Amino acid sequence: MRISATGRTRGFTLVELLIVLTILGLMSAAVVIAMPDPRGSLTAEAERFAARAAAARDLAIVDAEALSMRVTPAGYGFDRREDSQWRPLNREPFVDHVWPEGTRAVLGNGETTRILFDPTGLADPARVTLVRGDEQVVVEIGVDGEIDVEA
Repeated sequence: MRISATGRTRGFTLVELLIVLTILGLMSAAVVIAMPDPRGSLTAEAERFAARAAAARDLAIVDAEALSMRVTPAGYGFDRREDSQWRPLNREPFVDHVWPEGTRAVLGNGETTRILFDPTGLADPARVTLVRGDEQVVVEIGVDGEIDVEA
């Protein structure tokens, strides 16, 4: 900022204003780049899915009755066998869950996969691949009931 001989300020020069605007632009770009995805990471979503599957396996063991996990490209839920039909569990953490926006599950056999956990902890083996954009995370459920997340 220039000061005249009389002591009055004459304002900012165009170069000074451009420098300030450039600095502000760079700072705002850094903030936007550093902001996390509001959907969370795909790995975190896969780990949440795996934790709920493990909880279902454990509940099947504790209650000594089969439990199933229904997985679709849009989400997943948990069912219990009642009157020879599968009925949804409606209690936390076993309520139906929808994948976050932009996330979908790729299943080996098509549209829906039902993973059965028996009272001994054994499971129907399954491989669920979560996809978001060009990112993929695989959740593998073994016949022994072990669940692995492979990023």
